[in-house]
Amino acid sequence: MSYFFQAALAFTTALTLLFAAPVILEKKAVQATFAHAAQSKTQKKLPIYSVETDEKKVAVTLNAAWGADDTDILLEILKNNDALATFFFCGSWVDKYPEELKKFAEAGHEIANHGDTHAHVAQLNLTQNKKEIQGAHDKIKAVTGIEPNLYRPAYGEYNNDVLAAAEELNYYTIQWDVDSLDWMGRGIQYEIDRVLSSKDLKNGSIILFHNDAKHTPQTLDTIIKGLKQKGYELVTVSQLIHKDNFEIDHTGRQRLKV
Repeated sequence: MSYFFQAALAFTTALTLLFAAPVILEKKAVQATFAHAAQSKTQKKLPIYSVETDEKKVAVTLNAAWGADDTDILLEILKNNDALATFFFCGSWVDKYPEELKKFAEAGHEIANHGDTHAHVAQLNLTQNKKEIQGAHDKIKAVTGIEPNLYRPAYGEYNNDVLAAAEELNYYTIQWDVDSLDWMGRGIQYEIDRVLSSKDLKNGSIILFHNDAKHTPQTLDTIIKGLKQKGYELVTVSQLIHKDNFEIDHTGRQRLKV
């Protein structure tokens, strides 16, 4: 092979590699991006928004963070409808209303944890989140003797630290898929329609109310009766969710693993 031919071949090879290099690097970068995205998706934790079930069961839940004026009427409505609900209590609420908490517990309603101070938990680290959950847990136990294992973060906020903190304390984190928006005070019929006409209402739904919202005493009775007329049985969250061997899909719907 002549010197000139060897030189031409070397030049051609170098030129090919020069133009191919960006393509190769770009392909590797794209592959790395997709791999990172897939890993991030896999690592993202989700709370339970609803439960996959063939049974016509739903759970009514109420958050308790501020007042307690409606305690007796809410208890009367639930009793008259032969219905149990799950109440999520803030530790600061328990500090103010320990006797009200006892009433809910003695009536057989499920007692759950709404954090100690109603903090923006997505802004807290893992240790701070555990403190927020444990604080309410200890206060509820001191008043009722009950050790709850259901947690609903304040404002519905969560991230991996929030959910990891709950898991480490043997809690299930519970959200909702039907929201009455009762805290907004938009009116009785508005709240009734928000629940009973919701496109998201289905078997395994978890419905959100607040114990001290303006219209809840006027809407709850109608909504419970309406749910029963639709064929739904009202159960507590613990009676609805799976405690083990489950998975949660991208919408937060919990189901048994197959």
